[in-house]
Amino acid sequence: VDAVNEGTSKSKSKLRLFVFGDSYVDTGNWRKSIGSSWKEPYGITFPGKPSGRFSDGRVLTDYIASYLGIRTPIAYKWRKEVKRSNLEYGMNFAYGGTGVLDTLANQPNMTTQIDFFQRLVEQKVYGKQDLDNSVGLISVAGNDYATYLARNTHDLQKLGDFTKKIMDQLEINIDRIRGLGVKRIAVTLIEPMGCIPLQAASSSYSNCTQALNLGSKFHNQMLSQSLQNLNAKDNSTVFITLDLYDAFFSALNKFTTHAPAGSLGLKPCCEGKEMGKYYCGSVDESGAKLYTICENPNLSFFWDTLHPSQNGWHSIFSSLRSSLHKLTT
Repeated sequence: VDAVNEGTSKSKSKLRLFVFGDSYVDTGNWRKSIGSSWKEPYGITFPGKPSGRFSDGRVLTDYIASYLGIRTPIAYKWRKEVKRSNLEYGMNFAYGGTGVLDTLANQPNMTTQIDFFQRLVEQKVYGKQDLDNSVGLISVAGNDYATYLARNTHDLQKLGDFTKKIMDQLEINIDRIRGLGVKRIAVTLIEPMGCIPLQAASSSYSNCTQALNLGSKFHNQMLSQSLQNLNAKDNSTVFITLDLYDAFFSALNKFTTHAPAGSLGLKPCCEGKEMGKYYCGSVDESGAKLYTICENPNLSFFWDTLHPSQNGWHSIFSSLRSSLHKLTT
């Protein structure tokens, strides 16, 4: 995946990728002292040790950067600790656990992430020429819903109203990124929330929670409409959607053949020994592991109770490829 695809054009290799959102695209913005993504066994597949990614290896950002023919953009957190040449692929402002609005994770939400980007544009870290060859990637909102459900004890009655609230702010945010000069922006539709292992655990990973999947569908309909409206505003094709909902199902079908009987590929590779008490990466005072890992992460779609494995992301990316060509045409 690090190799640039054959036939990548020269103009592609000058692209800058700017990333906003959550753990599906975060490549290391959490502080090492507090982020689970910096603890073993995260990163065991790539790069072989924890790298701040919420997976055993690469995440969506890595695959999209490779597709664009560039290296994965540097995480915002490391911007002052690398050579200037490391900034030429763009920058990743995404923080795992965050949302469009404030979430249970005390990290910069999407508005603040865009503030960081705006500051760099104002400081001329990225000039007009950089922005003229730029692409944006946005993956956000799953944690907004997780926070809503945690605070409203799984009350789904007003979920539609909450979706509208998210959408109002999301529309402001993505229009603002365009206003700062990013030329093409890919926005992910939300994954089938009811199929996340955390939700599927109650059925021993044999079923997705359909009510939550309906919530995802409603979110995606509204988001698709919002992006159409934004494009129509100035008769452009700046915004494209990446359909994570369908891509998850398409990828899950491939993994189900290797999954334990009845688990539909929803069982995570890495999980705490006691659900709800311990998590992937949990250890006791003496450092003994309070989690288990499957024999072969390559056969699991999900790495932990929330996130796809590297192979899961690779499979998702394969389903998204046909949409991605719009970013470079």
